[in-house]
Amino acid sequence: MAVKLRLTRMGNKKRAFYRVVAANNLSRRDGRPLEYLGYYNPMVEPAEIKLDMEKIEKWLAEGAEPTPTVRGLIKKAK
Repeated sequence: MAVKLRLTRMGNKKRAFYRVVAANNLSRRDGRPLEYLGYYNPMVEPAEIKLDMEKIEKWLAEGAEPTPTVRGLIKKAK
């Protein structure tokens, strides 16, 4: 089973925020994730990023592949 670190969309229409999750790469965008890793809210100024770096490091060590967007959020959060 291949695991990806990716965003899942939450919130209302035109007021989106995103959860960072570890999910099977074959599951739907908003399907059940394996684990919640944090969130990203682009609707506030400045954008709010809260990530659990311990969980992210654990998933990366197990071979999970972050999407390009999540990779950028991880760099900003450090």
